[in-house]
Amino acid sequence: MSKTNQPKEGFKFFESNNFSEDQVKDRSAEFFHEMNSRRSIREFSPREIPEGVLENIVKTASTAPSGAHKQPWFFALITSPEMKKKVREAAEKEEYENYHGRMSDDWLKDLEKFDTNWQKPFLEIAPALIVVFKETYEETESGKAKNYYVNESVGIAAGMLIAAIHHAGLVTLTHTPSPLNFLAELLNRPKNEKPFLLLPVGFPADKTQVPVLKRKNFIQIAKYY
Repeated sequence: MSKTNQPKEGFKFFESNNFSEDQVKDRSAEFFHEMNSRRSIREFSPREIPEGVLENIVKTASTAPSGAHKQPWFFALITSPEMKKKVREAAEKEEYENYHGRMSDDWLKDLEKFDTNWQKPFLEIAPALIVVFKETYEETESGKAKNYYVNESVGIAAGMLIAAIHHAGLVTLTHTPSPLNFLAELLNRPKNEKPFLLLPVGFPADKTQVPVLKRKNFIQIAKYY
């Protein structure tokens, strides 16, 4: 092979799937229909998650793009009943304050259709909790190193995590009791990590009910230019 057919130092040639046009169209439609069935679930079964699944979905999330490939995320996997109980107690303390003064009347009104309140039993019932942390800066041997586009990078990873959870046949809920700092304290995470999102993960309980909602259609969310 000639030198011109070799990748640059530090690079490799991208391995394209080379799908046909029909395959590309079919795969895009199939994935949309799969993800369109995703719902946020608040009623979980205590059924255990098969071994290796949590690792696979987190590794999928870690394939997300990030600013300068800094990968500024950390995923805490909580499966012990003792820690789940501590998380629930701390979260409910914050949520009680939210529902009794922090949230505006408009916010509370918008939440009525979900029939939710400050009590969060699913944080103990779900077999696993995943706490997504964002790494605000990197700790190196020589000191602090800057991370770039942290919120954007971690937000993309969180979205890919949710997609991976759904694709595996599990359910989740984007739970954001504010403020989230109690999670860093409970899990003894370093100062450069800040809690970003809390996700209970598992199988839905039998006869789980979800509100009847309608997603915005394509012309409401997009426009060709």
